[in-house]
Amino acid sequence: MEIAEVLRADIISGTLAADSELRQQQLAARFGVSRMPVREALRSLEGEGLIILAPNKGATVAPLSVADLREVYEMRVAAETLALRLALPELSNAQIGRADAIQEKMEAAEVPEFAALNAQFHKTLYVPCARPRLLSHIEMLSNAADRYLRITIASLDYADKSHREHRALLDACYSRNEAAAIECLTRHIEEAGEALAELMAARREASSDRR
Repeated sequence: MEIAEVLRADIISGTLAADSELRQQQLAARFGVSRMPVREALRSLEGEGLIILAPNKGATVAPLSVADLREVYEMRVAAETLALRLALPELSNAQIGRADAIQEKMEAAEVPEFAALNAQFHKTLYVPCARPRLLSHIEMLSNAADRYLRITIASLDYADKSHREHRALLDACYSRNEAAAIECLTRHIEEAGEALAELMAARREASSDRR
């Protein structure tokens, strides 16, 4: 696996926590490479918003914040509704069926599997848009969103609501009802982002009160 891919997975899963230092020498030793490919991987992750590179200070895992979360979800709405709008005329019943099968897996899955299956579900509906740059942008935003989803999903009664919304989205796609599909997707992303933001804000407030 590529260095960036491994580090990305560690950051998204929380194995590398927010604000963790990423020392190039240690990473080079871990992967058995020189510092050059490590620096390239870090620059790539910086472009995705997952790490911060500061002059003379090295790299750290980007912090989690309500402001960042809101921005990610605003961008998700813009990008994913565009992808779905472009995909719908090309979306076959077989492709919708694949998304349906992923949804069935999600409904039976444990919490740790939820984020990955959720991303697969959405991607399956967007792929027919045939816009590689757009799909790459959506994947980057999905990775950023997963950092927040993974740390909060167990604390929210979110999964059941998400499943219902996915089912409604599938129905709209099967019937080729663009207006209903776009409305459903927009509400699905916006309400998830708001629920996560409210939970994060409440946790921060509770943490401050305990100090």
